[in-house]
Amino acid sequence: MKYKLNTPRKSGLGLVAAMLIAGCGPGTGTTASQTEPVTDNQQVQSAVMENDLLQEWKGPYGGVPAFDEMDLAELKPALEKGMVMHLEEIEAIANNPAAPTFENTILAMEKSGKPLDRAFTYYGIWSSNLSSPEFREIQQELAPKISDYSSQISQNKKLFERIKTVYQRSQQDSLPPQQQRAVQLIYEEFAMEGADLNEADKERYAAINKELSKLYTTFSNNVLAEEENYVVYLTEDQLSGLPESYVKAAAKAAADRGEEGKYAVLNTRSSMDPFLTYSDERELRKKVWTNYYSRGDNNDEFDNKDIIKEILKLRDERVELLGYENYAQWRLQNRMAKTPERAMELMEAVWPAALARVEEEVEDMQALAEAEGKDIIIAPWDYRYYAEKVRQEKYDLNSDEVKQYLQLDKLTQALFFTAEEVFNYKFTPVPEGTVPVYHEDVKVWEVTDKGSGKHIGLWYLDPYARKGKRSGAWASQYRSHAELDGKEETVLASNNSNFIKPAPGEPTLISWDDATTFFHEFGHALHFFSSNVKYPVLNSGVRDYTEFQSQLLERWLSTDKVINQFLVHHETGEPIPNELVEKIKKASTFNQGFATTEFLASALMDMKLHTTDPAEIDMDTFEKETLEELNMPEQIVMRHRTPHFGHVFSGEGYATGYYGYLWADVLTSDAAEAFREAPGGFYDEEVSAKLVKYLFAPRNAMDPAEAYRLFRGRDAKIDALMRDRGFPVPSESEE
Repeated sequence: MKYKLNTPRKSGLGLVAAMLIAGCGPGTGTTASQTEPVTDNQQVQSAVMENDLLQEWKGPYGGVPAFDEMDLAELKPALEKGMVMHLEEIEAIANNPAAPTFENTILAMEKSGKPLDRAFTYYGIWSSNLSSPEFREIQQELAPKISDYSSQISQNKKLFERIKTVYQRSQQDSLPPQQQRAVQLIYEEFAMEGADLNEADKERYAAINKELSKLYTTFSNNVLAEEENYVVYLTEDQLSGLPESYVKAAAKAAADRGEEGKYAVLNTRSSMDPFLTYSDERELRKKVWTNYYSRGDNNDEFDNKDIIKEILKLRDERVELLGYENYAQWRLQNRMAKTPERAMELMEAVWPAALARVEEEVEDMQALAEAEGKDIIIAPWDYRYYAEKVRQEKYDLNSDEVKQYLQLDKLTQALFFTAEEVFNYKFTPVPEGTVPVYHEDVKVWEVTDKGSGKHIGLWYLDPYARKGKRSGAWASQYRSHAELDGKEETVLASNNSNFIKPAPGEPTLISWDDATTFFHEFGHALHFFSSNVKYPVLNSGVRDYTEFQSQLLERWLSTDKVINQFLVHHETGEPIPNELVEKIKKASTFNQGFATTEFLASALMDMKLHTTDPAEIDMDTFEKETLEELNMPEQIVMRHRTPHFGHVFSGEGYATGYYGYLWADVLTSDAAEAFREAPGGFYDEEVSAKLVKYLFAPRNAMDPAEAYRLFRGRDAKIDALMRDRGFPVPSESEE
């Protein structure tokens, strides 16, 4: 399972991989079968099936999670019991005396482990949405046990021999397409995880993954602790430049933390970013910037540098057991890029243009600061602030003015409009109390087919930041689409954001960037809902492809139909003026140097960390020296500095895969041009139908490159990406 935390585990390996991607669970690796038992018999006996977290979901809509009955005391026994139950099922499959077939091996695996899937759904909620010190203790204790459990599946010799037999026969005598793809994915996943190793190497593989599972959890919890421990409290005389909506939200955040009368700047991106954009207080900007970008790098009990060093060493040793030169080579073999060299080739094609644009942006900002009489040199904590001033000067565009037209509830309606127009889905609010939720902020909608009324699934929205909720935005699945035993399972999906909750009676106003992210994550949800695969494993994803669908959905935010209907002023209800819309469109390539460079720096660092011998890496100097070699502008830092790069070190989902956002953006820009060229633009019925048929519905039931060619009629080209960012287009400059 290559998506998000709550994507159900299907092959026995994917559950752990899914946890990795969310950056809040144990290691994706699998370990040898010669391991300590998951739990002792007495514990297993006490974890009877009455445990609420293991129970089959009941109620409407094909059954829903009992979020209102979550009891942390039940979590550990539920997972331990669930793992034991699933291992018993796996042993039965592995020791089946009948000759291996798709039905008695692959399909049997796909049907196994249902109670454990359910328990891990609750685990995911505690990990991502409701974390607490008590949960983190349980998480630390469970991490190595989950790694042991995973190993007993991935390196079960009898099981793999059955899988291999089915796979080899399928190469000689093809199965129906979806069966063929399911067999291929499961076989390749087991092979990549060392199922063919000798027993001694399996034992070492086991030890490595067990240690990694602990390190990933510690890394993730350290970052969360740093976010919670560093809050900047402002007094009324320190609010200069801050928008009224931010001030009100900051006052509430301070009051919620027992600091009535003050204003809290939280150590999260959604709080940091607008503060650095608008605050006139340069020293405070520096303090907030330093707090955020030093997470995991404060030389204290939550410092992550030594943990990263150990993770890199263990990853490198593990892939050496499998015969690979480095971790990146092993990880990318089943991605669209295939090799680290191809991924680097793409990044290096864009990097020079991004650096050149940064130089132009800094010149504009420096000139403006000097014109204001400021004797300063633009520093990283100045970039957003002066970029906003330049934006206003060059394009007469005020981000806070735009924000007055970006109300969360209206944008939610814009999501539904897009889903109806392009995907033929209708979203209807579920009456409060009908479906259990884990927090009062969570709201639920039913998703149906607009034409037939067929039930597709439920969509949960958890929009606001709170203590114990990890930062950022993400999408999850509590149940994925499948068609087993003649029964169609419908989708339960969620979107999670960290918008600052407004004061009572006030609207939630968000930035254009946050609105774009809101559409992005909804794209993941639509990808979940669109699935028409029969076997659950086909809901998995390819890391440098899975962001494509969500990045493409961002484009609908700036379509005329969305702008004209849903971008209305929160006080007057008046639609956003045409002249302001034109300013937004004209400024669409503004600050692309900053955006592209901060991202690419993280992606390049990710790849270089995993293609360099860990013995040669000094964590105190590697990041600095690597950025100097890349000619990284001193006014910009990586979007995710190494000590808090959760995508890469809270797990393995994005490790050597952060470049995938750029790879997917090449597809995105190219696909967007297909819509622009169509008679109906972004709402063209023919192109929309092809989009759903080839790029959303198949999930991983076909090779992504083949799927894209079916949609576009050719492979994607980099030209559209460069045009979108306002960079020189290589093919045009050669003419």
